[in-house]
Amino acid sequence: MTVHNLGESNSLMNKFIAEIRDVNIQKDAMRFRRNVERIGEVLGYEMSKSFQYESSEVTTPLGTKEMSLPTDKIVLCSILRAGLPLHQGLLNYFDEAENAFISAYRHHKGAEDAFEVIVNYFAAPSLEGKILVLTDPMLATGRTLENVLKSLKKHGTPSQIHIVSVIGAQAGIEHVQNVFPENTHLWISAIDPELNARGYIVPGIGDAGDLAYGVKL
Repeated sequence: MTVHNLGESNSLMNKFIAEIRDVNIQKDAMRFRRNVERIGEVLGYEMSKSFQYESSEVTTPLGTKEMSLPTDKIVLCSILRAGLPLHQGLLNYFDEAENAFISAYRHHKGAEDAFEVIVNYFAAPSLEGKILVLTDPMLATGRTLENVLKSLKKHGTPSQIHIVSVIGAQAGIEHVQNVFPENTHLWISAIDPELNARGYIVPGIGDAGDLAYGVKL
């Protein structure tokens, strides 16, 4: 897997990352969602540079112009619910993309730290021969993406797989590298060093779904 860590170079995206991390600023759910959406736009723009393009003639009011335009068929697949703002950021740029949605959540037994990832909803078009873009804002243990990959197999074999994440833990990235095809690409804005006992990224941001849409029962 090829890892594209955009956080390694300075850009305006660092401000968006700082704000979603900030314990005071992140209390504003609308601002949190918008920042994640903007991060998705930045990551999507960078990812678009790796796609296929063909020359096409565009007619203007004053003549014609040869333009290099993208030709790939793309399916954006988001993991509910935390992935929705990131999905929207990508959709803002890939407006002709098809869309897929899958639910995946952690099930803790009581107060135990151990958990299993449960997938119980999935809606998607055919993935055969298309570019599959998986959006998961917090790549923690990598087990969620592993289970999503297993669920997607019945919908065809994509030509490429791209994972788009906001923040990832090093251990989770290594796990994904072991279970995804070698030609997978990861586009990410920050990589944090560790996970806590309950599988949350440290320092991370907390629970992205709760910050975007409110605390769940």
